[in-house]
Amino acid sequence: MTRRVVVTGVGLVCALGIGTDESWQNLVAGVSGIGPITHFDPAAFDCKIAGEVKNFDPFRWIEKKELKKMGRFIQLALAAADAAVKHADWEPEQSNLEEVGVYVSSGIGGFDIIEREHGKLLFGGPNKISPFFIPSAIVNLASGHISIRYGAKGPNSATATACSASAHAIGDSFKIIERGAADMMICGGTEATITPMGVGGFASMKALSTRNDDPATASRPFDADRDGFIVGEGAGILILESLEHATQRNAPILAEIVGYGMSGDAYHITQPVENGDGAFRVMRAALKDAKLSPDDISYVNAHGTSTPIGDVIETTAMKRLFGERAINKKLPVSSTKSMTGHLLGGAGGLEAGISVLALRDQILPPTINQFHADPKCDLDYVPNVARKATVDYALSNSFGFGGTNAALIFKRWAGK
Repeated sequence: MTRRVVVTGVGLVCALGIGTDESWQNLVAGVSGIGPITHFDPAAFDCKIAGEVKNFDPFRWIEKKELKKMGRFIQLALAAADAAVKHADWEPEQSNLEEVGVYVSSGIGGFDIIEREHGKLLFGGPNKISPFFIPSAIVNLASGHISIRYGAKGPNSATATACSASAHAIGDSFKIIERGAADMMICGGTEATITPMGVGGFASMKALSTRNDDPATASRPFDADRDGFIVGEGAGILILESLEHATQRNAPILAEIVGYGMSGDAYHITQPVENGDGAFRVMRAALKDAKLSPDDISYVNAHGTSTPIGDVIETTAMKRLFGERAINKKLPVSSTKSMTGHLLGGAGGLEAGISVLALRDQILPPTINQFHADPKCDLDYVPNVARKATVDYALSNSFGFGGTNAALIFKRWAGK
């Protein structure tokens, strides 16, 4: 018999706040976290704006001697993990640590470290490369550091599936617990690619917004005037537990995770298939796993990146799956990337956490910057203002380069 899996903690670090409460309050208030890039001089770049985590002091979580071993993506993950663990009211001594795992993913990892150490190589030679270069940069070291910090000796892994990475981490963790391979998983994702190569690379693909004169309105998912996405940074970490483990330690249960879907587009290295088939199939797979019908879903946290092509394709997929409910604007859908920017490999973790909080508080976060309707994007996107609603099941979508897709379904916790 498979085990039920619940969410007991959410840790959010993003452009809207350092910590879950601050991030959630600003999301509900419709605040934009997008502003001018300060991590480097963007003067020569087409895109000069991003969703930076502001006033982040790593020494709140990390000793000075340890900091040199960590790229920024690891630092952000440790901060979010701390917030999630505290939110879950968990202490390591409450658990058999051989049954506690960590699964924290990233699309790229330590881009900042790679750029820095490459510069040292070019200008100073190989002897200038830091001995901590590799462990500071590789994707799985966010999981590694979190595991070490909490003594978690269970499953330890990380995916690098582009913008689906942390949704895959959460879904895989759900299945690990469901089948009895762990009692608890610290899972999600992290990303820190607001660097010259990160921003320059996406800009060279013409994927980024160039609305530099008005950062707060630059991310416009589903709006007719959207012109590309905004790079964001941050981390989203969930604490998943078997219901038995959570009940035994009297944990605060926020929601239940009930469905996980995966699919591949098998189409193009960066663009989703035009008819939305990959997105449709991944949502359908999550519904099948949860033993639900499309009519059961109360809210969709869309991938919604603010790209001209991607938003239309996701809308097409939702119309195909949800039918008249979507077409008649009876299904609320929002893209919180309008406020946070796109965290790439960290997006799924952040947005899964947001979906859980929407279920907890029965509030739908808005899609801000909805100014001009796009006839091809004509669903209820919860425009500009948060909304009270009855939400029983929330679906969170993540789609990545290479045609890798993930969907998660969370259920409102009713106390049993």
